[in-house]
Amino acid sequence: MKTILLLGLGRLGTKLAKELNELGHEVMVVDKNEDRVNKVMPYVTNAQIGNTIDPDFLESLGVDNFDVCFVTMHTNFQNSLETTYQLKELGAKLVVSRAESDTHEKFLLKNGADRVIFPEKQVAKWTAIRYISEEISNFMELDDEYSIFEVDVPKEWVGKRVDEIHIRKKYNINILAIKSGGEMNMRIGPDTVFEEDDVLVVLGTLKIIKKCFKY
Repeated sequence: MKTILLLGLGRLGTKLAKELNELGHEVMVVDKNEDRVNKVMPYVTNAQIGNTIDPDFLESLGVDNFDVCFVTMHTNFQNSLETTYQLKELGAKLVVSRAESDTHEKFLLKNGADRVIFPEKQVAKWTAIRYISEEISNFMELDDEYSIFEVDVPKEWVGKRVDEIHIRKKYNINILAIKSGGEMNMRIGPDTVFEEDDVLVVLGTLKIIKKCFKY
């Protein structure tokens, strides 16, 4: 369990507060809008109505006592930037701030943010990759280059062993697991045989995945 300070109760902030609560974390939320604060009260440990760019108000929250501070405002970037900066100045351990553009991301990172979340960009990329091919059923981005993909096993691989495909040697792709019949098998060895309707969980770059699975 971690202690979370969440600043800004827009759509993202409200959903994030509920998710963190369901995961068993202690969540304190702050917003200047009383109605928004009241709506999330059943889902959080504590709540405050206040101005997050006021350093005295932020200091009164004891930000250095929280494991993670989320800055999720989106209507006023200047407020988000000032809040991020003030949090770090007050000794916040980990500041995660929301960005609306690449420029915002750069400014936030230079002014105290340890991590930046970019919901619109991340969802757009997920949607584009997810629906670019019928073979990809899911994917999770690890960094700017590598991701984990769930990919349907190619028909020409069915009945063959892993060591017959040479996927790592040819494409520098790692098979992490195989999903079959709703169950996940992570014990993948050279003699593992691919079966029809298998879904492969693989690690690689999008460029290499496209080349390997020919879409």
